[in-house]
Amino acid sequence: MLGPRPVRRRRPSWAEDPFDELAERLADVCGAAVHPDEIAAVLESDGLTQEQITGRYGRRDLFEVAEELYERVPRRFPDPEPAPDPWRTSPWRCVLRGAVFGLPGLAYLLGAGLLADGTGAIAGLAASALAAWAWNQGLAHRSYVRLAAGGRRAAARTLRAGAPVGALVAVAAALLLSGPGTMTAFAAGQAVYLAAGTVLLVLGRERDLLVALTPTVAGAASLLLWDPGQLAVIGLLLATVAGAVALAAREIVRSLRTPGTAAAGNGTPVAASVPYGLFGLAAGSLTLMAASADGPAVVVLSLSMGVAEWLLYRYRSLGLAALRHSTTPRGFQLRAGRALLLCLAVYLALLAAPALIRGVSPGPLLALGAVLWTALLLQAFGTAWPPAAVCLAAAAGAALGPAAVRPVVCGCAAVALVLISYALLGRATAHR
Repeated sequence: MLGPRPVRRRRPSWAEDPFDELAERLADVCGAAVHPDEIAAVLESDGLTQEQITGRYGRRDLFEVAEELYERVPRRFPDPEPAPDPWRTSPWRCVLRGAVFGLPGLAYLLGAGLLADGTGAIAGLAASALAAWAWNQGLAHRSYVRLAAGGRRAAARTLRAGAPVGALVAVAAALLLSGPGTMTAFAAGQAVYLAAGTVLLVLGRERDLLVALTPTVAGAASLLLWDPGQLAVIGLLLATVAGAVALAAREIVRSLRTPGTAAAGNGTPVAASVPYGLFGLAAGSLTLMAASADGPAVVVLSLSMGVAEWLLYRYRSLGLAALRHSTTPRGFQLRAGRALLLCLAVYLALLAAPALIRGVSPGPLLALGAVLWTALLLQAFGTAWPPAAVCLAAAAGAALGPAAVRPVVCGCAAVALVLISYALLGRATAHR
């Protein structure tokens, strides 16, 4: 006859199996291991002795402990740590670049009394600006290619050769249309400054360029209190140009002394920079036509370029996030499309606010802003010819048609560029 079943008493905490505690302590290591030897190596590195193995854990040797831990703990492989976002950038640096893009416009306000009247003179100044923008846009692309391939030394060599040529081309355009005179002298200063500014921006010296602009900014601010006079204005403008040239020359000399491959980047043909130059010509033309209708709006557009650049980085970050979270091509395309519309909407909202405060219709500025931002986005992904072609067509249509149709032309160009961006950037391969 069976006696009463003995009651199993729960062991006190001090009597709990030490092996369970070991398995719990090494749960992450054991769960991620693909072989017991990995666990054995960890135990050995932790200083587990033979006396502890036999006395505390009651096992024969280290490998028996490792094998039992491997069998007891289920496999659970942790997800890899997300890679750092390569497109994260400081918004303050972009704001600084926006200020550097917008503040040179104060030179026109400061030097308004020096600019002669007459259609030919104004045409010479405009032609000089367009030539400089087109040349420097192409030069900047070529220099960035050399910078990525051969470092600062290779980029400095390209800038040293190309920047003076661009300035000469712009001055020649002013002389051709305006002839010698005050307007051509102003255009020459503008051309030299733009060449030096291109050098400093490509080499990442935005703060130096801001320092060079100090005399012009101070002179423009003084207009609120008194008229500094023509001699003072000339001195301030010359100080800005001379400062920019000196700082650019110093940075080129420094960069030429850094290690690098001077001939790197020659594998990229010069023709690859042509669409970027054509885009600079078209964007400059659209901007000048907008300035003739609403000068303050163009100031807002220039100052917004820093935020526009930051939003380009944000779109690239959102594209990488879409790659991580999408399981189908269609899903990725939708996510990339939403990111495109979100970034564009944020930028247009920034442009619209000052116009609404002034009580002016923001439509023309929004259309131009959408064209420029989507074109720059496509260029950031290495797609150069489609935005250049669309912008050139828009510039031609705006120039040949009446002023009333310019917003419509820009709006159509913006829609075309958004559709191109959605089609091209909606492919996962574009973001790798």
